[in-house]
Amino acid sequence: MLVDADGVPVAAGWGVPVRWDGRIDGLPSGYTDALVRAVQGREQGVEPDMLVTCGAVVTPSLKGRGLAGRTLTALRQTDREAGLGRVIAPVRPTTKARCPVTPVETFMWWRRPDGAALDPWIRTHERLGAEILVAAPESQTMTGTVAEWEGWTGLALPESGAYVIPDGLSLLHVDRDTDESVYREPNVWMRHC
Repeated sequence: MLVDADGVPVAAGWGVPVRWDGRIDGLPSGYTDALVRAVQGREQGVEPDMLVTCGAVVTPSLKGRGLAGRTLTALRQTDREAGLGRVIAPVRPTTKARCPVTPVETFMWWRRPDGAALDPWIRTHERLGAEILVAAPESQTMTGTVAEWEGWTGLALPESGAYVIPDGLSLLHVDRDTDESVYREPNVWMRHC
């Protein structure tokens, strides 16, 4: 956690230790699988060798001041102090919500004219030395009833089909016959040096 001069929290980050064999096909399938592997690894006595950074949050009024990057740097330092040696992150590309029908496998490679990543969160990770490894197209899966999703999104979901939802990185799939709606959020695996 980062605090200001008065001791007030201004940003926070978290991660979980896991074991990874270093192969792309050996990565967790995404955020949720990384959490499961961390718990299972601890329960089974598996020695972790890397930190999966699961998130970094900055006080909204303080965004744009470099605090997210400082939080990621602090997480990397925590990794080194724990003797793990590697850091990876299932990055949630923040501007992907503007184009939820574009596959994350395509979106993650979009660049600005200056060559930097189009997405600012991917760009922040790259500025800190991270590299894109692979897409995690189903990093998190969230399931609920049609009524629950209508409440969560503020949208009417009158028939079965795919819907664009507020701040969603992909589409919500609604099945009114089974009363089940499923959202699969994509992430991008990035490795920090």
